[in-house]
Amino acid sequence: MDVYVVDAFTDQAFRGNPAAVVLLTEDRSAEWMQSVAAEMNLSETAFADTRADPIPLRWFTPKAEVDLCGHATLATAHVLGGACRFSTRSGVLTATPTDAGIELDFPADPLQPIEPPAALVAALPGVTVLSAYRGREDFLVRVASAAEVLAVRPDLSAFARDSSRGVIVTAPGDRGADFVSRCFYPAVGIDEDPVTGSAHCTLAGHWSRELGRSLLVGKQLSARGGTVTVRTDGDRVRLTGQAVTVLTGRLTC
Repeated sequence: MDVYVVDAFTDQAFRGNPAAVVLLTEDRSAEWMQSVAAEMNLSETAFADTRADPIPLRWFTPKAEVDLCGHATLATAHVLGGACRFSTRSGVLTATPTDAGIELDFPADPLQPIEPPAALVAALPGVTVLSAYRGREDFLVRVASAAEVLAVRPDLSAFARDSSRGVIVTAPGDRGADFVSRCFYPAVGIDEDPVTGSAHCTLAGHWSRELGRSLLVGKQLSARGGTVTVRTDGDRVRLTGQAVTVLTGRLTC
């Protein structure tokens, strides 16, 4: 079976978020997919079965299967030529080529404001938590500035013990970005994710309300960095990004 490594949410190789994409030519078990994902050891490996329409698509971290992954979906659409319909654990997702890249149609993630849990605040030393929210799977933490987002050195062991998938830290943007973020998911084997499409389903609604606009540009301030354009559309979010293939090969087992 063909396997690809694609850098997503970037127009440059070795930036953005790398995902592996496996094009299935026969039925394989979830245990086999998990083993391949552990072998690839990237934040996500996507498995797409192009024998069906919509295309069944599953995502695995090195440790677990997840319900939604933006960058691996973008990577899969990039490998398959751009225009796709995927059948997933989060419903039918579409990918559409545009002048700016590939647009993904994803479910929005509504937030509920919460009192910042003391354990969460303690796990983020050196920054001031202005507000906190809970989405379907993640905590979202608002801090004052992009500089504070860059300065975050979280206690990852505390995050891994939490009941959420992970923690998104965000602030108003600068240098052409409307907002910035970093994302931490040690509970599923990802200490810091380079660029997180699913997190932008959460970020989009928050910053759209804050800034009074539906179309926004988000930058993830990981070491690799990446850019996600978001547009809120009712209970959906449109995520647009680019991708670069950096490796192609064959699985022999």
